[in-house]
Amino acid sequence: MNPRNSSFSMRPHSSEVIDGMERAPSRAMLRAVGFKNEDFQKPQIGIASTWGMVTPCNMHINKLADKAAEGADAAGGKAVIFNTITISDGISMGTEGMKYSLVSREVIADSVETVMGCEGFDGLVAIGGCDKNMPGCLMAMARLNRPSVFVYGGTILPGCYQNKDVDIVSVFEAVGARANDKINDSELEAIESCAIPGPGSCGGMYTANTMACAIEALGMSLPNSSAQAAISPAKEEDCMNAGRAVLELLKKDIKPKDILTKKAFENAITVVTALGGSTNAVLHLLAIAHSVGVKLSLDDFTRIGKRVPVLADLKPSGRFVMAALVKIGGVTPLMKMLLDEGLLHGECLTVTGKTVRENLKDVASYPAGQEVIRPFDNPIKKDGHLVILYGNLASKGAVAKISGKEGQKFVGKARVFDSEEAALKRILDGTIKKGDVIVIRYEGPRGGPGMREMLSPTSAVMGKGLGKDVALITDGRFSGGSHGFVVGHITPEAYVGGPLAIVKNGDQVTIDAQQRQLTLDVPAAEIKKRLKTWKQPKPRYTRGVLAKYQKLVTSASEGAVTDLINING
Repeated sequence: MNPRNSSFSMRPHSSEVIDGMERAPSRAMLRAVGFKNEDFQKPQIGIASTWGMVTPCNMHINKLADKAAEGADAAGGKAVIFNTITISDGISMGTEGMKYSLVSREVIADSVETVMGCEGFDGLVAIGGCDKNMPGCLMAMARLNRPSVFVYGGTILPGCYQNKDVDIVSVFEAVGARANDKINDSELEAIESCAIPGPGSCGGMYTANTMACAIEALGMSLPNSSAQAAISPAKEEDCMNAGRAVLELLKKDIKPKDILTKKAFENAITVVTALGGSTNAVLHLLAIAHSVGVKLSLDDFTRIGKRVPVLADLKPSGRFVMAALVKIGGVTPLMKMLLDEGLLHGECLTVTGKTVRENLKDVASYPAGQEVIRPFDNPIKKDGHLVILYGNLASKGAVAKISGKEGQKFVGKARVFDSEEAALKRILDGTIKKGDVIVIRYEGPRGGPGMREMLSPTSAVMGKGLGKDVALITDGRFSGGSHGFVVGHITPEAYVGGPLAIVKNGDQVTIDAQQRQLTLDVPAAEIKKRLKTWKQPKPRYTRGVLAKYQKLVTSASEGAVTDLINING
């Protein structure tokens, strides 16, 4: 935190845009959008809304943005709402369109930075719903380093089918069940029709809920912002309070770089681990850390995972949806448990202006008898589920999600596919058998391009009843809804000549979570021989955003960012 001095201003950026005789044209433009004379003396607060009708995750966020603006105005600021994009992973999953998903994180970060930088806003409230909104907004906050608060749009309520909670992953898995004739067409339609009852982000501990919790643990959201229903008085109040909080951050001169320290990222990894969160958290936390200049690596996840247990019995591997966690008190009681156990850095600063320890001081414990969050003496898993693997297939690392239910080791014969679609077809038609290791390559950040999520293949495997009998490895990534024996983010990726590119059908592959190894059981001389004859495929896109992304993007082990520029050429 920077100490205030005599030159401190609550309007460090907006004053440059609107103060003085020569800025009359700027003021004239702003009068047309609603500014009054008195507004020109107020700090301007950008309200970044990710509203869009392309997904239920974000369809309500325009109303939440209004509440955030109301809160900022009431606290003495002048709020200005602007939009950035959202896309829907759930809708585009398994199609060519999904290649734009991770790209959208960069577009969101760039667009929020662009508007804030151009318009001279002094502070920022960003409201995100679907997966890439959240890290994208945090990356922009980190780059800008202006007083900022992130608000999560909130979780969806579950649907109900045959007296059981269902969600979007239930539908993906129902597709596999239908292909295996476990259900009929009418049952599939019934699940499809009730799984998404209204606004909000996908309801398990998938990527949206994972990242919301991670951001709260980072200190960039108000307490329990990550654990509220999308349509609720609590979420509206959260938005109002966020608008007010930015003005307090301005007064205290607290900026993202004061909050986003290495210890804050360690807190985020700890909370994600305890919750059994999505593998995408690895990719996104690396990217946010890059944006703020904090050195974070894959090995930090291993180090923290060795001492932090999985405590949450949440979907996709567990029983409960996010709404159940909301009902028992949200994430703050879990953070209090972790703090009391010595697993959180309590001295880290947050957007409340207080430390993590101060925020959690009066938080009540979870109610007796609840089963969503386990005690430390009865964890779901004694150590972390995000297992970083190395080996001759992943010299720069890979990420496995091992909940403990899949076992710790898998040895099988490779079934190799050069795209997600090709693999899905063979899973559904019964070609994939017990003991196979499905290899999906050329789906990495550069190879896709865009690093698609493999939710369709993993869900089809589960729906076919092969979850314990088949493994899947890829240089692509996974939805937070994926579960089973899966390994993603393999680096170097196939497109740049990683050994994944030369795996052949029938090769033996060993995945060993205990030894943290991913191995192609082929002699080193044979691997070297195959790599000598390998040729890089031609780029799939030569124009437009995907072509630009392919040229700029770094590897998954570096967060797949696009602004790691070598100034020396």
